[in-house]
Amino acid sequence: MPRLAPLLTCLFGLLLLASTPTRAQEMPPWGTGESQGQDLSIYLVTFGPGDDVASWFGHGSLVVEDQRLKQSRLYNYGMFSFDSTMLARYAMGRLEFWVDDAGPGGTFRFYRSLNRDVRLQELNLSPAQKVEMGRLLAVNVLPENRHYLYHHYNDNCVTRLRDAIDKVVGGQFHQAMSGPGRMTLRDHTRRYSDVSPAMGLLLDFLMNDEIDKPVTRWQEAFLPDELERQVAETQVVGEDGQKHPLVAKTINIYTAQGRPVTPAEPPKYAPVLLVLGLLLGGVAAALGFWLGRSGGARAPRILLGLQNLLVGLVAGIPGLALFIMWLFTDHTVTYRNENLFLANPLTLLAIPLGIQLMRGSPRAIERLRRLWRTLAALGVLGLVLKALPMFDQDNWRLIALLLPLSMGLEGACTLARLAAPSARPAEPLSPSMKASGS
Repeated sequence: MPRLAPLLTCLFGLLLLASTPTRAQEMPPWGTGESQGQDLSIYLVTFGPGDDVASWFGHGSLVVEDQRLKQSRLYNYGMFSFDSTMLARYAMGRLEFWVDDAGPGGTFRFYRSLNRDVRLQELNLSPAQKVEMGRLLAVNVLPENRHYLYHHYNDNCVTRLRDAIDKVVGGQFHQAMSGPGRMTLRDHTRRYSDVSPAMGLLLDFLMNDEIDKPVTRWQEAFLPDELERQVAETQVVGEDGQKHPLVAKTINIYTAQGRPVTPAEPPKYAPVLLVLGLLLGGVAAALGFWLGRSGGARAPRILLGLQNLLVGLVAGIPGLALFIMWLFTDHTVTYRNENLFLANPLTLLAIPLGIQLMRGSPRAIERLRRLWRTLAALGVLGLVLKALPMFDQDNWRLIALLLPLSMGLEGACTLARLAAPSARPAEPLSPSMKASGS
């Protein structure tokens, strides 16, 4: 998937353990050919969501265990380095991840200490397939093979597990999961980020229509829970020519206590955002009318200026970030984003102009009126362009919130000018008043 900026580690991090490269691990017996297939067990491990944004989507790993030799290793593809170049590489969408191995017991205890689910599925593989999986993982973890360019939807710490499973079963897993997915990648992202509506809305704003296209079930397996579900449902043809379940047994190591369950469907809060947008726009219009009627009184002037300042911060900074990510980074999920019709670098001008209005600048209202008229016109243009097939981004929630707000702020500045006593034309004198004055 498109890689996002440092702010989007949340979306874009299906990992928990992150560190600098560790010492090279000694080659395990399944990597040297010492292990026998009948002695090996392969487990898909699913870790549930955590509290911080980097762990909302959960995590996954593979475990190889040699019961005869009493050795086991957990393979984690979610490692990345916090070195001096990390932020720059992350900002440009060029952050490398790698696979590392560790003892399963310590890893399980760590996730349990974070109150995160730990579930295992023993894969029902033939002895030869178990040997192949063990060798594949042992080779992948070598320093010359371990690194890969992280992509949240297409190449992450869970898709690597999915691809390894598919490889050892001869492509049967991919074939079984080639049907249409349950929902779009945006819908999956929205339901996992529902734990924080504000951050979920920000992620929704930053992503373009790349994640609105129909996907297969295979593509949905960028999520640990989806991979776990698909593996449990899949049957593959074994060496005997008969179909059998891909999962031999399931083991529940730990169930998180008191943690909210990820919703099965994305939240439906477009009506709430529309009401909020209309309310904020209406408040702005009321402040503009009050400002005009009061002849520039201090209270409505400060309140309207403050609202402009806050909108400039809350909408303008993401708009600027979105514009920069489109032009200068590899975050393809942000390119040609229709939300730039609603908030963009121009929106940032509301910050200094709002401050000028609060300080009593006589020109601030007119400048703000022109700004919001431009932004409202851009928002309407983005809405009208929805009639064309190429403008198919699922951003109705952002339109519902930001377009009424822009129109309300433009209306506020217009009302402030029209309602001001100095803006009203002088009433003509009556004949009697003319006579008395002559």
